[in-house]
Amino acid sequence: MSEQVKARTEGGRATLQFAALPFRIVSGAVEILIITSRETQRWIIPKGWPIRGLRPRDVAAREALEEAGLVGTIVGKRAIGSYHYRKRLPGNQETLCRVKVFLLRVDHQLDSWREEDQRECRWVTPRKAVQLVDDGELAEIIRAAIPAIRALGPKVDKGMRLPC
Repeated sequence: MSEQVKARTEGGRATLQFAALPFRIVSGAVEILIITSRETQRWIIPKGWPIRGLRPRDVAAREALEEAGLVGTIVGKRAIGSYHYRKRLPGNQETLCRVKVFLLRVDHQLDSWREEDQRECRWVTPRKAVQLVDDGELAEIIRAAIPAIRALGPKVDKGMRLPC
């Protein structure tokens, strides 16, 4: 049985996914990377299904690499929060997903990556990210994460610009 099938909703419980909240600090300002979903083009953060043999935070980092070409470090061992959304499945089916979110301090972005042609990505201010994401719970996680991100301080060179 695949990891995706095991993670799917059974008995009305939410399916579990893991996400990265990618950030960088440029000239003292926090920036968040958001991407579009493949199907509906909504603004979201990189996320995906559990993968056997990988810790949740490692799944989150892997999704950020595959979906946005991001290379970085997950900050902390635990998720900073979680949110719910309805995932559309083939055959007009839906499943309720619970997404655990991990902070990802971005070091750099690859010149090309697996889903580059399938998604748009954009570095934005936290305020803009909150406005653009379609999910209120995700917006609240972004809003709540900003003080923790600022407390981490800058690691990225002030002049460093990433492609998105």
